Amino acid sequence: MEVTTMPAAAVLAEETLLQRFARNYFSSKIATIGFIALVLIMLAALLAPVISPQDPYDLSRLDVMDSRLEPGQKSVDGSMTFLMGTDEQGRDMLSAILYGIRISVAVGVASTVIALVIGLALGLFAGYSGGRIEAFIMRIADIQLSFPPILIALILLALTGQGVGKIIIALVAVQWAYYARTARSAALVERKKEYIEAATCLGLSPMRIIFRHLLPNCLPPLIVIAALQVASAISLEATLSFLGLGLPVTEPSLGLLIANGFQYLLSGKYWISFFPGLALLVTVVAINLVADQLRDVLNPRLQTQ
Repeated sequence: MEVTTMPAAAVLAEETLLQRFARNYFSSKIATIGFIALVLIMLAALLAPVISPQDPYDLSRLDVMDSRLEPGQKSVDGSMTFLMGTDEQGRDMLSAILYGIRISVAVGVASTVIALVIGLALGLFAGYSGGRIEAFIMRIADIQLSFPPILIALILLALTGQGVGKIIIALVAVQWAYYARTARSAALVERKKEYIEAATCLGLSPMRIIFRHLLPNCLPPLIVIAALQVASAISLEATLSFLGLGLPVTEPSLGLLIANGFQYLLSGKYWISFFPGLALLVTVVAINLVADQLRDVLNPRLQTQ
């Protein structure tokens, strides 16, 4: 009686597609803590309308008499307790922070994804094509990278005004060059390898070679950069909103919430700025911890032996 068995190599390969990645990633306790914190933050952002004690956008739920109440105090009518206090408009700070995280994370992720797609496409095309096309794209990227990111964003927002869409465009303009340079460097290395030469000899179109052969091999370092850039985009958006050039007051992000309480710090109303600032710090640190471990997993040569 013959028993058919699957080759050991096939079983191992099947088991390690996701399991090896998970095992390597969660081998670090700090990275695991960062991952759990990030998951909780994302869930809080997604479920903000459900779990928030108050809708900070509903003017009928706000009472000026509840303005600047300390953490733990009840509202004037006794209907709810403000665990993190209230701001000058009488908004529950916990609810405002949950909604603020939602907007900040959405802006950071959206701008990073768009910049990744644009920069990746331009970088791969430049690295594979070479010549004047490569020189033209890289010179534009060099010019963009020669200026501080916040300066470029400030100029664009000063010209276009406030709004979610406009700040996303400004953040994309700041980020795309990082991906373009990285993708171009990776494409230059991969272009000289045998599988690219074989694909060229077989008569495959340049677009097929770029997106079917170059893209999968150039993507890992860009994923790590994208993860780090999400944190940078959130921080930059918070800075711009703090300066009054980011999101409007009708769509408060964490940066705008911090700015709202800045004028009350000297009077002892610390919670209006402190809790949004703490939420911003935890979000950025969690994303950086996840990105740092992701870099080690995608590039085993960087792992600590």
